[in-house]
Amino acid sequence: MSLSPIVPTSALLPAGDGSERVRGDQWHLGFLRAAEAHGISQGEGIVVAVPDTGVEAHPDLEKNLLPGTDVIAGGSGDGLRDTNSHGTGMAGLIAAHGRGGTRGALGVAPKSKILPIFDTPTNGLGQPDDLAASVEYATAQHADVISISAASTPTPRLQSAIKAALEANIVVVAAVGNIPSETSISYPASEQGVIAVGGVDRQGNKAEFSVEGTDVDILAPAVDIYTTSLAGRYRRSTGTSDATAIVAGAAALIRSKYPNLPAQEVAHRLTATAVDKGPPGRDDQYGYGVIDLVAALTADVPPLGFESSNVTPPASAEAAPEKGDSAGTVRGLATLGVLVAAGGGYLFWRRRRRADDPPPRVSR
Repeated sequence: MSLSPIVPTSALLPAGDGSERVRGDQWHLGFLRAAEAHGISQGEGIVVAVPDTGVEAHPDLEKNLLPGTDVIAGGSGDGLRDTNSHGTGMAGLIAAHGRGGTRGALGVAPKSKILPIFDTPTNGLGQPDDLAASVEYATAQHADVISISAASTPTPRLQSAIKAALEANIVVVAAVGNIPSETSISYPASEQGVIAVGGVDRQGNKAEFSVEGTDVDILAPAVDIYTTSLAGRYRRSTGTSDATAIVAGAAALIRSKYPNLPAQEVAHRLTATAVDKGPPGRDDQYGYGVIDLVAALTADVPPLGFESSNVTPPASAEAAPEKGDSAGTVRGLATLGVLVAAGGGYLFWRRRRRADDPPPRVSR
């Protein structure tokens, strides 16, 4: 398969594209103390695979895009075509580098690389074995992290692909799912060894749409999340998809700082340093707690098998949210629609399922 070159889109941007103010709208960066974390690690040398609707070469992201692949028809052959914006948005949350200063969107791991994989059509409903093919490709390409913002049926091939990725020392991160589209932890988040990610709001409280259950591992910002979209613009989205990409970026930071740390220990570092919420200890709403980037990069975390109840708490005892109004959440995850905000150039997505839609086998 021949790979097409990445064509920069910066020169094609319309005026008033939102790049001057989007950083200020990315409230999750302040909540996570990303600036402090970036003084420690920015994800250098780490490849994050994003199996999704493809990834467009947004000007805030294009320097960190690798040529990937398509596993379904309708793409450009290298994963670098997106007519939905979901994949471009997830990639931006992980690895957007901005445009210098405070202009443009910034990802959690702005020096990591994205391996884009096109496996989901424009309507956001794909097939489990196409996701399996994506995971197989990411494993063959020796990705360090795989970020899966999707809910799927656990077919034998997909289960085999996920287990093979874990055995290959890859950190696999997946969304727990959104109510009402999902009522229990979705697959592959429910697979043992996968980091199952739920969502919190601006105040650090569990988002009402975030699925609960015994497999929840960690929560991250998931409400009113601003990131990259199509045609050099931006989108605001709400859902555990966004939280998953943020945690994937955190895993990239850890793998970059601790290059010899096994994938299982990366997951352990994330959960061991999380800010405990809800009932003391792990619970079905918050898992081990809310992600703390700085603590995950700096705390003295005993390896698995050597944990103790007397371990010194992480240096960062709490991830403090920024002030801001809490907006209404978008419940559900399936069919898609777009609203372009007046005078701003932002893309606002509402991802709902109609009452008469059949349940998808893979939804994003």
